[in-house]
Amino acid sequence: MVLRYLGQLDDNEFESALQELRLTRSIWTIDLAYLMRHFGVRHRFCTQTLGVDKGYKNQSFYRKHFDTEETRVNQLFAQAKACKVLVEKCTVSVQDIQEHLAQGHVAIVLVNSGVLHCDLCSSPVKYCCFAPSGHRCFCRTPDYQGHFIVLRGYNRATGCIFYNNPAYADRECWAGWGEWVGQAAFTVQSP
Repeated sequence: MVLRYLGQLDDNEFESALQELRLTRSIWTIDLAYLMRHFGVRHRFCTQTLGVDKGYKNQSFYRKHFDTEETRVNQLFAQAKACKVLVEKCTVSVQDIQEHLAQGHVAIVLVNSGVLHCDLCSSPVKYCCFAPSGHRCFCRTPDYQGHFIVLRGYNRATGCIFYNNPAYADRECWAGWGEWVGQAAFTVQSP
């Protein structure tokens, strides 16, 4: 979605990059940092944890492939500097994100989809519009459900953030700032 926004997406090149970077079905934030680096996208990757947080090992979302993914992801973090992938251990405030968005840039944020909501969706789908087509609504589970969204703007008067869910190309959502604000963020420079 962000690569399309930046006008840098060629489907064949994208598929080739996924294979070259050995990206799995489980995409972690560090995978996105390598992908951005591969395509030459100026960005800033901020994360609270350099590596895999073992606290997620027993969460249903991660449980099945945790050990394999833990090794792969920790290796990517360890090799990041040598691969010229910039990673910062820091938090990003709501004010930081608002200032970035006000400059016409976008941000990719990792959120817990279990607490994310959309104030534009109708009531029956309000909390389930984040499940990819054909999947069950995972929004009611108490477990953490990591999901990336693209922040595109905000309304200072109402305090609402405008974002897109990459699972749907045809939908813009908005919600107030809340506990869903992410654990990791990429601030992406516009062309």
